[in-house]
Amino acid sequence: MHKLICIVGPTASGKSDLGILLAKRYNGEIVSADSRQIYKGLDIGSGKITKKEMRGIPHHLFDVTSPKRRFTASQYQKLAVRAIDGIARRGKLPILVGGTPFYLYAVIDGYVFPEVKPNPKLRKQLQTKSFDELFSELRRKDPARAQTIEKNKRRVIRALEIISQTGKPIPSLGKRPIPYDLCIIGIKRSPGELSEHIALRLAKRFKQGMIAEVKQLHEHQGLSWKRFEELGLEYRFIANFLQKKVSRQKMVEELQKAIEDFAKRQMTWFKKDPRIQWVSTPKEASDIAQTFLFN
Repeated sequence: MHKLICIVGPTASGKSDLGILLAKRYNGEIVSADSRQIYKGLDIGSGKITKKEMRGIPHHLFDVTSPKRRFTASQYQKLAVRAIDGIARRGKLPILVGGTPFYLYAVIDGYVFPEVKPNPKLRKQLQTKSFDELFSELRRKDPARAQTIEKNKRRVIRALEIISQTGKPIPSLGKRPIPYDLCIIGIKRSPGELSEHIALRLAKRFKQGMIAEVKQLHEHQGLSWKRFEELGLEYRFIANFLQKKVSRQKMVEELQKAIEDFAKRQMTWFKKDPRIQWVSTPKEASDIAQTFLFN
């Protein structure tokens, strides 16, 4: 049976660096499990690593589609499994790296996605409700998804649409786990350490031109303010700043808190998985990988 290593953890915990380290050491290639890095042009705000930072390691599922287009977890699942299979066939080690729990588990646990077509009537009805009302409804019907879903209206409406037509949350509809020998390594950080990492990374991204990236996507690529709202986190907050809805200082403060909240939701999901082996250092991760691959 082919082997697959997954690297999980909250945002800003160092997943990308660890993935590259293990790929270098064990002849691997990286498959990204990130719901925004799939979009072309969403580079700085999504934390997409540069060619130089890849250090020659092939990365898959970056820049898959235009940010103007909707991209679903089901589409991601198909492409990710295809990429993993291709890496394994070439005799290399696939390493799935990501902080979007729903995408990652869609691959490794093989969620069976229903063919639920958009329901315009239901969507129109749900659109009239506030986000808080929709989120409360999702929390009642699918508490597990509510704990981890990115807090934007479109995603919550889609989750409710699926439940409405199938009568069940997605994970309850069935699973076909990926047929690989699996090792999941989780990076743990203390809340204080993680908060510091998030602040440093945020400052770096602003310095790299994250605001200019959003401006360029809006003015030259035609991305609507509504779409930035759907893309969430950095893109939502910077779009609000560019529309003069909030001051720069307020935007930075609120974005820091939103990213910290997102990290907590990621950990809520990951902590439930007993398969994850938690590490604090690259050496611990390398030792686990060594044992998994060669013992």
